[in-house]
Amino acid sequence: MVRPGFVYIMASRKNGTIYIGVTTDLPQRVWQHREGVIEGFTKEYGCKLLVWFEAFESIHDARQFEARMKKWNRAWKIARIEERNPEWADLFETLV
Repeated sequence: MVRPGFVYIMASRKNGTIYIGVTTDLPQRVWQHREGVIEGFTKEYGCKLLVWFEAFESIHDARQFEARMKKWNRAWKIARIEERNPEWADLFETLV
């Protein structure tokens, strides 16, 4: 059975620190970032806003895209966010 996957971007604020991640359970993972229950980058830098995400048919495809995206320069990442979410609104509520 192929599991779907998601690539997502968390941010501290508009044009602030950003984090790119991958998961099979987007609502749960974003909740973990927002609540700071997992130690790491997002907790340290206060990345609690879900500002972008994309669904993939398989977690494998999502991981491949995440790896490519992490190599992009910051301007490309910001452009990706702003083409769908110009105000950097928190998209968490759209998931639940």
